[in-house]
Amino acid sequence: MPLIATQSPEAATGDVAEVYGQVKKRLGIVPTPIQLLSASPFLLKNRQEAMSYYWNHPNIGMAVLAVIRMLASIQARCAYCIDRNASVLIDVCEWTADQVTATREDIGNSPLAPREQALVALSIKAVRDSLSVTAGDVDAVRAQGWTDGDIFDAVNHGAQAVALDILFNTFKIERDF
Repeated sequence: MPLIATQSPEAATGDVAEVYGQVKKRLGIVPTPIQLLSASPFLLKNRQEAMSYYWNHPNIGMAVLAVIRMLASIQARCAYCIDRNASVLIDVCEWTADQVTATREDIGNSPLAPREQALVALSIKAVRDSLSVTAGDVDAVRAQGWTDGDIFDAVNHGAQAVALDILFNTFKIERDF
């Protein structure tokens, strides 16, 4: 049980129930991290809008986003998110466990296309040490065909993953898979 009060899917009302319905329709369940966010219905709704945006991103695919979350979560030491995103890569994106392990060790060994690897690498560099990112780093990703909007979205996705990892670790979410 998390350290703060949350709304269960069965007891949810109002905006929380609405968001839970959207999440359940998409995922089949309401994961415990989403339930934790119910402590602040406004932020839960805001996070749902962001999740919907990324689920339907026109240029960045699910595997790239899951890798960004997984690698960012390694930085933040959030075991739940590391394992959840590894599970997404295996169960949804149909990667092997060996491919996930290779990706965790070196993005260059992942089954992602080189241009996707470059986008992930920049996102993770920003999460690890944002001050170390240079114009050359961004230009190199642009040269791979990514737009400035895509680059911003990918880095934001990594930063938001770390922010959520902090909340999940702080309030002790339970593993639900």
